[in-house]
Amino acid sequence: MARISFGLGTSHGPMLSVRPEAWHERVPADRANPRHFYQGKVYTFDQMAELHRNDGLEAVLTPEVFRERHARCQTAVRQLGDIYFDSKPDAAILIGNDQMEIFNSDHVPAFALFWGDYVEGIPRTPEFLASLPPGVARAELDRTPSVYTQYPCLPGLGKHLIEQAVHDDFDVAQLTKLPTGAIGSNAAPHAYGFVYRRLMRDQAIPHVPVFVNTFYPPNQPTAARCYAFGKALARAVSKWPEDLKICVIASGGLTHFVIDEEFDTKVLDAMRSGDADTLTSLPECMFQSGTSEIKNWIVAAGMMAEAGLRMKVIDYVPCYRSEAGTGSAMGFAHWR
Repeated sequence: MARISFGLGTSHGPMLSVRPEAWHERVPADRANPRHFYQGKVYTFDQMAELHRNDGLEAVLTPEVFRERHARCQTAVRQLGDIYFDSKPDAAILIGNDQMEIFNSDHVPAFALFWGDYVEGIPRTPEFLASLPPGVARAELDRTPSVYTQYPCLPGLGKHLIEQAVHDDFDVAQLTKLPTGAIGSNAAPHAYGFVYRRLMRDQAIPHVPVFVNTFYPPNQPTAARCYAFGKALARAVSKWPEDLKICVIASGGLTHFVIDEEFDTKVLDAMRSGDADTLTSLPECMFQSGTSEIKNWIVAAGMMAEAGLRMKVIDYVPCYRSEAGTGSAMGFAHWR
């Protein structure tokens, strides 16, 4: 029988993939954004700056701190990659979300599973890279291969997971080919491309991509539904007859584009202690914007609970880039 042998959780934000001296390049976009989500409410950039006025953020907005925190993130990513290679899994289940890279506003399923033969990694075109905002285009090398690549999948297991999820009352969308979506140019969404390139180091094993609609209303699954979905996927894995050692990798989060260390700590502590009640009762108002990607981790946490594995945090690195608290909180963890 197949078994889940370990799990990994990683952030994948652009700040991981550009030099720290470039972190400030995203601040003009932060200032222009009229809707910053923080602790269940919406603020402007100036309102967020006023809210943080006495929090001492100026101490972490220095080149020295940027370099130190960037280095910690790189060390943690390398550790995750080392765990992946040292554990020698036979197959993987990758949990991520799409940001109009394969879907578009005409069709955004709450949950979807891919059961095609392979995911295509298609190099970005110069025109596409030129269209990206500052601080994002430079990150593409960590998400997109420089040459056309086929990342192998496991159609039989993917089909089995779909059938078992439906049996457990989850109505999941199915995909056998990933289109290039609303933004075009590459079929592998960045949540998965980061895993292929940085954790798997361009040596992807047969896997099943799982998609969670964390971003787009009105059909985002709740935290409780994500956790239950993870448990259902783990039960399905245990019913797969082939003798496979499977790893689960969650990609995304933690809080961004405004960092909320209190919320991140609550989530990580609940995952570490196996506190399902806390994880499943987190209110939907907290899962807005990029912070919503934490739900990918919650699916993984459900799978790990079903498999009897416990989480250890490798590092938690709040990477601030402005006086308004904007930036990305980076999390790195493993379950064994």
